[in-house]
Amino acid sequence: MSADPGGAPFWPDTGAGRLAALALIQTLNAELLASRSATLVLEKWCRDYRLAAEPRIVAERARGGHRAPDAEQLQRLGVASAAELKYRRVRLKCGGRVLSEADNWYVPARLTAEMNRLLDTTDTPFGKAVAPLEPYRRTYSARLLWSPLPDNWAVAGRDEPPARSPAGLAVPAGLFEHRAVLYTRDNLPFSEVHEVYQRDVLGFAPRLP
Repeated sequence: MSADPGGAPFWPDTGAGRLAALALIQTLNAELLASRSATLVLEKWCRDYRLAAEPRIVAERARGGHRAPDAEQLQRLGVASAAELKYRRVRLKCGGRVLSEADNWYVPARLTAEMNRLLDTTDTPFGKAVAPLEPYRRTYSARLLWSPLPDNWAVAGRDEPPARSPAGLAVPAGLFEHRAVLYTRDNLPFSEVHEVYQRDVLGFAPRLP
């Protein structure tokens, strides 16, 4: 069984398949929460699970659809108005697979000229562009958007096993989301991100017992 490069990854709709999918989602979630750079975590994930011939993350810019920051975001970033921010929406891709979609509000005055050039004119992911700042993340919201297992799955449904689909698990586009503020090594906030991690993180053929 293999993943469809042009569509949703194929995961068998079995108990083992559901458990493995949940374990991998939670593993990636934990690695991202513990890391300073989502880009580096995704690049390693792409390499470990062979999601592309070249495990390199690129940021595909989404044009239009500007989202204005709210008052709480301005406060978290320590700016007086939205005029001090830039907005960037990207899809982080490894090969042809979209691993996350991200909204990013950042303070260009707190970046170098070269960092701003990279963000304005290239497909460099934000994390790589600002790496010289030695940034770290504080995640203030992390939410699972989909679970392959129902609530109380360990004790529920013992009498009637759930129906299985020969077409495999119906994996939705968004699996989990993070909202975080990025800080420089000097503890200065300079960016806020909203990231939705996509089903293509499971875009490989699982080897199940």
